[in-house]
Amino acid sequence: MAHLPIIVAPDPRLKARSMAVERIDATIRTLIEDMVATMYAAPGLGLAAIQVGVPKRIIVADASEEKDGKGLLRMINPVVVAAAEETIELEEGCLSLPEYYEKLVRPKAVEVRFTEPSGAERTVTAEGLLARCIQHELDHLEGMLFVDRISALRRNIILRKLTKAKRQKLLKSA
Repeated sequence: MAHLPIIVAPDPRLKARSMAVERIDATIRTLIEDMVATMYAAPGLGLAAIQVGVPKRIIVADASEEKDGKGLLRMINPVVVAAAEETIELEEGCLSLPEYYEKLVRPKAVEVRFTEPSGAERTVTAEGLLARCIQHELDHLEGMLFVDRISALRRNIILRKLTKAKRQKLLKSA
């Protein structure tokens, strides 16, 4: 399994809406396993295909403490079919916005329908950290970053800092 480069914001690819996976084949299955390896190595709780430059509706998530693969979800074309009315405010971060965290309000639980790499249809009810992780990754599939859910002032500060850091990194490598 390969570790894929994670796109760091600001980058226009992260704002693209991902397309549905029409056919699950060896290429898609390899991409998913590479995403899993990338997520665990980062380390992160979730990863959307668009974050590695592939605009497909695929996410992987593992909010378990063990990170032994038992809590791992590989989701193709995921859709929220129900969300709890009860919300919770928690701090979120993102592999595409390294070192930045903000508090966001999201539903406490979600029910998600998706296709597994085997082709089997599945529905999962997620609560707590896993629910938040899934919602965060689903936002990526719509071209939305967690900073799009905070104030414009705070978002612009974070994105300017990331732009500056990218520019400095390019200058150092030149």
